[in-house]
Amino acid sequence: MPAKDPKREALRQQGVLNPRPGDVTDPRFTENSFFDPRDLVQVKYEMLRRVQAEGYSITDAAAAFGFSRPSFYQAQAAFAQEGLAGLVPRKRGPKQAHKLTEEVLGFLRETRQQDPRVRPAELVRLLQQRFGTTVHPRSITRALSRHQKKLH
Repeated sequence: MPAKDPKREALRQQGVLNPRPGDVTDPRFTENSFFDPRDLVQVKYEMLRRVQAEGYSITDAAAAFGFSRPSFYQAQAAFAQEGLAGLVPRKRGPKQAHKLTEEVLGFLRETRQQDPRVRPAELVRLLQQRFGTTVHPRSITRALSRHQKKLH
């Protein structure tokens, strides 16, 4: 079994491990160990720098660094707006339980307090009736569980 690679593990934990390091064909990344094709932030930065500072075409730079032209433009805009931090990938999807507002959670807790035997499927129906929103039963169970953990 191969030894653990601490840098690879650190990149993975930080969410910046390049999922396709083999697509990076730029000579600096293939010939110099300072340039790590596994480091997504380094790869994006170098791609942007190559275009800005060395005059590479966007098409050539994107291809050499394993990106599409639209991905180049996204990275360019993110870098212009946020600097290096803009090159760190963001989690996709909702950032929080946007349907389970404090008002909705309060209703769920109150309903459960009145009758602890109310099942999540019934809570789904009551939420639909009261708020006009549909929430998966498992989301309700998780939200109520998180609330319980905060109390203890």
